[in-house]
Amino acid sequence: MSYDNNNIFAKVLRGEIPCKKIYEDEFVLSFYDINPQKKIHALVIPKGKYTDLDDFNNNASSDEIAGFFRGVSKVANKLGISIDKGNGYRALANIGENGGQEVPHLHFHLFGGEKIGKMVE
Repeated sequence: MSYDNNNIFAKVLRGEIPCKKIYEDEFVLSFYDINPQKKIHALVIPKGKYTDLDDFNNNASSDEIAGFFRGVSKVANKLGISIDKGNGYRALANIGENGGQEVPHLHFHLFGGEKIGKMVE
């Protein structure tokens, strides 16, 4: 999957599509999913142009990688679903066609605020 500069998350990063922002820093942008699947459903995306987790880990700088994963934890904490503030959450990244990835920009879904259930059915 190659990076598409016109994917929905690229447009959100450029401000062409609005989002309900949760958190932003130099490495990440987080916002609420427009079609939530659980009580809390947030997205965390890197600001760089990375198609998936493999692309990110192979091509991002060490600062980008650390900043992204710290960003995921900061968002969970801000939402009150981290272990420190809540009862936990699920972080999910779909990678590639077989993984169910629909948007060619790395993104993690954070689900929480309720019992999530089985991982795969």
